[in-house]
Amino acid sequence: MFRVGYGALQLPRLHDRRDEAVALLRRAVQLGVNHVDTAEFYGDGFANDVIREALRPEDDVLVVTKVGAAPNPGGPLPLRLAQRPEQLRASVEDNLRGLGVDQLAVVNLRRLDTGPGLRPEGDQVVDLDDQLAVLTDLRDEGKIGAIGLSCVTLDGLRRALPAGIACVQNAYSLVSRDDEDMLRLCAAEGIAWVPFFPLGGTFPGVPQVTDEPAVHAVAESLGVTPAQVGLAWLLHHAPNVLLIPGTANTEHLAANVAVSEITFDAAALATLDAVESRSNNVPLGNVPLDQADR
Repeated sequence: MFRVGYGALQLPRLHDRRDEAVALLRRAVQLGVNHVDTAEFYGDGFANDVIREALRPEDDVLVVTKVGAAPNPGGPLPLRLAQRPEQLRASVEDNLRGLGVDQLAVVNLRRLDTGPGLRPEGDQVVDLDDQLAVLTDLRDEGKIGAIGLSCVTLDGLRRALPAGIACVQNAYSLVSRDDEDMLRLCAAEGIAWVPFFPLGGTFPGVPQVTDEPAVHAVAESLGVTPAQVGLAWLLHHAPNVLLIPGTANTEHLAANVAVSEITFDAAALATLDAVESRSNNVPLGNVPLDQADR
């Protein structure tokens, strides 16, 4: 698998320019992208709708979606939590319809145990085992091919391993490496590590990779951008890392894909590895949980 994919969170920015959204995805395929991350609650179904139109069976693109939230049109936030087992099942059905497929290749369960974003309350506080049970049933029914986790703790991942986990999506970057032990566990278990916030975040309390002088120095020496250095470092840091940077701009898309060709010498890599890691485990109240995905 090509290690740089595409995250569809930004596609709804092109809601009134649908042809451009379709063309952007077609360009991603032309550049070699063969995995796309999405959710039915991205743009109230818009992202999934564009993916269904843009991607063809012969493209052989793996589409990964997520559950744990649902669209909330007209609400104070564009999504609402949907953590209960029956809501997870309903979200899987919504994604099947939205993407126009009989099976979802990978479904990420977006937990809310860690990382920036919302925290569950009331009936949205659901035991992980109950959630895994319904997703395993859906896999047995053939509606899901594989199960992933997102915003999960190390203990949560360990509990989930017997269910068979294909990938983990957590907030992680050069400057926010709280989950280093989890990354190593994933590598040992053959689980893909798919970081969101790969360059840090724009929210208060979340550090940004592109603010680091060392990142700028390495970028200048290589003739690339600081953002490209931050993404390329992730690919060099562990062999099981897959990236899903998102954009609504074709030039940014090409720049993101190009990070697969960036190499670091030992000195540059040591400089980047030495950058101080700072916590990104900052609750953000009513910030939508997937505003972080990139």
